[in-house]
Amino acid sequence: MNKLKSITYIVLCILPLSDLKAQEKLTLQQAITISLDNNYSIKISKTQKEISTNDVSYGNAGILPAVTGNLNQSNNIQTSTVNLASGDTRNANNAKSNSFSYGVGLNWKVFDGFTMFANYDRLKELEKLGELNAQLTVQTTIANVIDTYYNLISQNKQLESTKTGLEVSQLRFKDANSRYRLGRGSKLELLAAKVDLNTDTTQLLRQQDLIKNIKVQLNQLLARDLNTAFKIDEQIAIDKFLVYENLKPLVDIKSLDVQTANINQKIAEIYIKQIKGARYPTIALNSGYNFSKNTSPPTSFALRFNTRGFNYGLTASINVFNGFQQGRLEKNANLELQNANYDLERIKQNVNANLLTAYQNYQTNLKLLMLEESNIEVAKENLDITLEKYRLGSIVPLELREAQRNYIEANARYANTLYVTKISEVSIKEITGTLSF
Repeated sequence: MNKLKSITYIVLCILPLSDLKAQEKLTLQQAITISLDNNYSIKISKTQKEISTNDVSYGNAGILPAVTGNLNQSNNIQTSTVNLASGDTRNANNAKSNSFSYGVGLNWKVFDGFTMFANYDRLKELEKLGELNAQLTVQTTIANVIDTYYNLISQNKQLESTKTGLEVSQLRFKDANSRYRLGRGSKLELLAAKVDLNTDTTQLLRQQDLIKNIKVQLNQLLARDLNTAFKIDEQIAIDKFLVYENLKPLVDIKSLDVQTANINQKIAEIYIKQIKGARYPTIALNSGYNFSKNTSPPTSFALRFNTRGFNYGLTASINVFNGFQQGRLEKNANLELQNANYDLERIKQNVNANLLTAYQNYQTNLKLLMLEESNIEVAKENLDITLEKYRLGSIVPLELREAQRNYIEANARYANTLYVTKISEVSIKEITGTLSF
């Protein structure tokens, strides 16, 4: 009997456990704001976007000239013998000589078949792609935060129904224990009540553990201390007025996936221009100003000499034949463009299919939500009536257990349907690029 008292004590301690600590109130809007500031994936995507922005420059495209400075110094120690035509001989032992020069040079490719301008256009498209990738990361993160937040609300609702079911099991166990002590009840009834109480206690512990894990996931998305305690709103507002005919045209305009495919198509078109540029001549200007100073050993005709001056010139080259590589590269570039066109159409079809599927799920879930709202009211009324009859002794414990189980399952179905309906709404807005908070 002491063991039974211990079980009852544990159950009574479990229920108020979540209220022992003061917790901050975390709204969905606050959660999204924190994630936008802290989430590591968003920070990485922003850095990548800045890199693609920095890459957009005339210098990176090859349009600007290259100017280089140079300096060179060399020293020699030589022993030499020189026989002159006059018959004289000159000897130098360990004679020192040195050379010193410096200058500046310029090289400017002024024409390369317009490839440099195609390079610049490609860099601008890559910048747009970086922006879209950053937006996609933000949108995905927001969707994940919303999903986790509403899942937490759903699980909290299921926790409340589990607590209610546990309270009924406590009452039933207490009643069975009292009747057994007074000799009015059987031990079989007491043991059955004990088993059901243990089962409901286990379910409560598992539900509490699930909620703790989801809170860790949400803190992870917010990139903050994983042990941060918080409370959340308990209401899920459903937008029940989404219209498919109004949503479908938004796919081509606002879908980030479609916009990304469009940019990849443009990049494929630019790549063809880059490849075709090799058919034209390449013309470059070069110039420079140099100074040099040299000293020679005594065996040389000139012991010292200095030079300084300006040089300039032009170089030109053209690809006459490279083993048919130019034709192969152009064919492959056109095939890449064809694949980019196919990919664009494929993505459009996939996005439209995802939208239609999500909308159909949304419509079905709205109907199920109305049904489950009705069921939960019926299940609650049935539990209240059954519990009252049990107190009066007009029904057996098995009927109470059945009503208790129906109530818990109805609440679980309602909470899950509410969550699934909200997520289908979020999916629609994510697909159409209208997800904003």
